[in-house]
Amino acid sequence: MFFKRHTSVLACLICSTVLSSPLVAMADTTSDKKTSGVAAKHRPVKEKQKEKTASSAPSMLGATSPTDAVEDEKVEVHGHTHDLGDGDTGRAFGGGLMTPTDAPKSVSAVTRDYIAKQNPGMNPVQLIALLPGANVSDTDPLGMTGGDITVRGLTSSQMGFTLEGFPINDIGNFAVYAQEIADAENLKTVRLAQGSADLDSPHISATGGVVDMYMIDPKKKMGGHVDMTYGSYNATRGFARFDTGYLGNTNLRAYFSYSQGRQDHWRGPGMDDKKHGEMKIVNDWGDGNRVSLAVIGNSLNNSSYPTTSLASWKQWGTGFINPVGSSGIAKGQPANTVYDKNFFKGDNNYYKLRMNPFTNIYASMPSTFKLTDHLVLTETPYFWYGYGNGGGAYGTNMSQMPYGPTTLPGSINGQTTAGSPLLYNPSLTQTYRPGATTKMTWTAGPNRLMVGYWFEYSKQHQTSPYSMVGDDGRPESGLWGDNNNVVLSNGQTAQYRDTLTQTEVHTPFIGDSLSLFHDKLTIDAGLKYSIVRRRGTNNLPGLEQTSAQKYVNTNYNTALPTAAIRYKIDAHNQLFASVATNFRMPTNYALYDSGTYNKITKRYSTQANPNQNPEISISEEAGWRYQDDLLSTSITYFHYNFTNRLFSQTLLNENNQTITTNINAGGSHSDGVDAEIGTRPIYHLRPYVSFEYLHAVTDSNILSTSTLNGAVISDYARTKGKVSPQSPSYMVAFGLDYDDGPRFIGFNLKYTAKQYSTFMNDEHIPGYLRMNIHMGYRFPKWGIFKSPIIRLNLQNLSNNRYLGYVSSPVVAANSSTGVNGGTITGKTAYYRVASPFAALATISSDF
Repeated sequence: MFFKRHTSVLACLICSTVLSSPLVAMADTTSDKKTSGVAAKHRPVKEKQKEKTASSAPSMLGATSPTDAVEDEKVEVHGHTHDLGDGDTGRAFGGGLMTPTDAPKSVSAVTRDYIAKQNPGMNPVQLIALLPGANVSDTDPLGMTGGDITVRGLTSSQMGFTLEGFPINDIGNFAVYAQEIADAENLKTVRLAQGSADLDSPHISATGGVVDMYMIDPKKKMGGHVDMTYGSYNATRGFARFDTGYLGNTNLRAYFSYSQGRQDHWRGPGMDDKKHGEMKIVNDWGDGNRVSLAVIGNSLNNSSYPTTSLASWKQWGTGFINPVGSSGIAKGQPANTVYDKNFFKGDNNYYKLRMNPFTNIYASMPSTFKLTDHLVLTETPYFWYGYGNGGGAYGTNMSQMPYGPTTLPGSINGQTTAGSPLLYNPSLTQTYRPGATTKMTWTAGPNRLMVGYWFEYSKQHQTSPYSMVGDDGRPESGLWGDNNNVVLSNGQTAQYRDTLTQTEVHTPFIGDSLSLFHDKLTIDAGLKYSIVRRRGTNNLPGLEQTSAQKYVNTNYNTALPTAAIRYKIDAHNQLFASVATNFRMPTNYALYDSGTYNKITKRYSTQANPNQNPEISISEEAGWRYQDDLLSTSITYFHYNFTNRLFSQTLLNENNQTITTNINAGGSHSDGVDAEIGTRPIYHLRPYVSFEYLHAVTDSNILSTSTLNGAVISDYARTKGKVSPQSPSYMVAFGLDYDDGPRFIGFNLKYTAKQYSTFMNDEHIPGYLRMNIHMGYRFPKWGIFKSPIIRLNLQNLSNNRYLGYVSSPVVAANSSTGVNGGTITGKTAYYRVASPFAALATISSDF
């Protein structure tokens, strides 16, 4: 009912707005068409005028909606001379790795000039790897398994990600699954604001910066784009987009695209398969009115790559194929770094039990209405649906299935298997997430006032049922694991977890921007007040017989002020400074007990901690920019101060048993410098350089448990003053693009310094260098193909094998003495292995 109710509301809104707007547009443009006979001749002039007016008011108050993101279009209008195919102008700074901006804070972006020359399977996170502050690592050549990112030492779950103005972080744990977002061919700009979210950013997890992604608009004339890719590890991918052009005598235009790709795993068994569809409808009319609708559908079926410990990496490297009948691991040896290809009885590491199927549907309708010459309404309703799982399997005694403090026998279709058979036990998540951001902007002379409201209501149901694994190692319930499940003798379905989280967000915001001295000085100030209500229900079977909470309600009310100033020294030089307060609320899994019940402690193995305070950050930036027709450069100093850092910790209880819970890890701070420089073509060459220095420090001793005289006591690890994990002290990137029209070639590299994986700084991964090359040739028009192009992308040119990302930092890898004198036992940190050398050839053309 929930799905039907909210989709019907959205459908009505879409139909009434999109279908009625062309009628208004026809009325507005009738006189133009009668006079000129071709309305399209007048439209480009109006669009350019609109861009000029909008871009003359730089601000950090509201730049999330696609109608706010005018800076890149301003650059295109200024420097565009011709289209070399697929939106590549050959003019953008740094080969498309940099765009001029007037924002009073640190902002970097990639545009079509860069995106169009990369491997078309790249996801948005991979595309921003060269930007200052972005520490990006991927695990496969086509980006189908996502990859990871930290920015200034903050993970993706501490950042906000939006596409066409709507949030795409998971509403429960705030993770980002980059492989599900958008096809690169349809991305116009991916923008990284390293320091803080905008005032209108729809996020409850962004204590760091934001990544805003914007799709291209439909073309004004009928046409489209096609490409085909083939490369290493049997990677194949195809893409096709059809643009309708203007439909009839209206301003309505649209495109529809579809892509499909697959690849074998480059290490270990498995493959990835992805089907992806997108559409966008746009209607512009009058002076500044616009309605757009973007819909994205994604179906992904991936085999997972396991994370690995440092001991496993040193022993096995990229892994080995297990022999028939066994794991190939001797007693005392670390685990393999790949899943098993050959199944044997009881093998819970078999790769077909570690699949990750997922289906997503995103819909967003960012629209702008110019109500008067001084008043503009911007509305962005959206809907987010997702369903999928992460696989897993465990040997389980079906005659003694957990039921709170007791056990009950379980069966599948009335049959109970003796012993402890291997049961498929994936983690299933289903999400419904409608919402909308509304804002009014009033302009009077040098003053611009913005008032807005973000509302969202989501439901996330997370379960973990059991089903039988067949003799061939395949789950008999299929990959989804949501049928033919184990049913207890009392009729309930056995679950490892079963929770329903309802999150309601109300965030009013207000901001004012004052432009003085002929736009030389701009002052911004704003405030948003985030009100988040979470209602959780834990339906774990037998929970009512324990001390665990079935119903959990949490309320968070946080005021988030922001201020900024920008001063133009002259036509080319400008100074800026900003300060912003951001917050990240605890994840939804902190609300619930789950896992295995312990009869001695009368608690579950994963313990709830619903009373945590939100993570708070105060970010400060100050910088200088120089921008002219040839050169663009910027340098930014930044400082962060964090309180209530949220951290998932594995502890020992008083009975020396392992439990997992979420804790407040105290405070931390960081200081650093970001810089980048790029040019327009100089003898067809466009260089780009970016750099970051980062000093991130933990300010608190982290809560832990230790053993003293044989007893388990509460203790603190001596982490105060240590370098924060996942925070390389410096990164430097270089890119060089040569493009003379028919021929193009580009080279880029990035060095990332070592990264600690523990708060005690007793384990780290070394620094690494990664290099990539792209090259191609543009052929003359051939039949219906306007811009045939062939290109070759060579990734990780030196085939460097390295650990690229710390996926699960721990307090300490080695045993140490705590503040209270006890011995704190070391834990194992885990890492992701970066993708190897890959060659990918692509043929493409507009038509």
